[in-house]
Amino acid sequence: MKVNIIVPCYNEEAVLHMFYDECTKVINTVQGYEFEYLFINDGSKDSTLKIMQDLAQKDDRVKYISFSRNFGKESAMYAGLKNSTGDYMLVLDADLQHPPALIPEMLKVMEEGYDCCATNRADRDNDSKLRQGFTNVFYKMINKISDVDMPNGAGDFRMMNRKMVDAVIAMSEVQRFSKGIFSWVGFDTKWISFHDVERAAGETKWSFWSLFKYAVEGITAFSTAPLKIATFVGGFVSAAAFIYLVCVVVRTLVHGIDEPGYASLMAVVLFIGGFIILSIGFLGEYIAKIYMEVKDRPVYIIGKTNLEDPKHDYR
Repeated sequence: MKVNIIVPCYNEEAVLHMFYDECTKVINTVQGYEFEYLFINDGSKDSTLKIMQDLAQKDDRVKYISFSRNFGKESAMYAGLKNSTGDYMLVLDADLQHPPALIPEMLKVMEEGYDCCATNRADRDNDSKLRQGFTNVFYKMINKISDVDMPNGAGDFRMMNRKMVDAVIAMSEVQRFSKGIFSWVGFDTKWISFHDVERAAGETKWSFWSLFKYAVEGITAFSTAPLKIATFVGGFVSAAAFIYLVCVVVRTLVHGIDEPGYASLMAVVLFIGGFIILSIGFLGEYIAKIYMEVKDRPVYIIGKTNLEDPKHDYR
């Protein structure tokens, strides 16, 4: 059986050789499987592509795709899955925070008949307290307001069979949130945990702001709850404003015109105005998604590759 090891890369020159050596050390001990690397260069500005090409020169198992520019990790994973040819597809990062040592255990899970062996972090000791708290809130929120079920710490590090991968790549939306897509397509999945480790080298590409935007992307991709909340709160505020208006009119008729009340009036106006702007923001997120999908642009564009018959995403 053939296993594709899909590795999205963006400016990973400091760690790519280390990753290849560590991963190769593991797969060379596994009997009965044919392994093939599929590195995806996501528009790196350093020598990541050159290292991929050098590895391909000395190891026939190394294949690579280099994008024409940076399209993002989601596009890189999609391109890897779309160009995979194996029976099993393994997605993992090049920074060695996804330990290759788990590959034999993941293969055993697949041999048990599961469609997917997914992983989640048992701890996040290397993350800041703020980031840990934000992550916990995100997973609790998305599990409550959407139809997908994602365990806390769920990541992209997983092995899938061909049936599940075909279902994933059939969902060809431009605005992708793979964690949600993996859960949405279903299939029989077994979860295993691993302990958090630091990057072997290089710097993380995920700032707090980029993670926040990614979280918003995930929530709006798999839930319309923000729009429903805006509708509910908007109705409540409108009802409260009408009741307040009636009270003001009655009080004016009974006691006459009363000058005081500027502060309370401004508080109400600012609250309603702020909520309106927030609601417009929610609406804008969904309209932006519609706008991007309607344009139907490709998820990725291949610049260079050593694949004989690469699958492009021209639409």
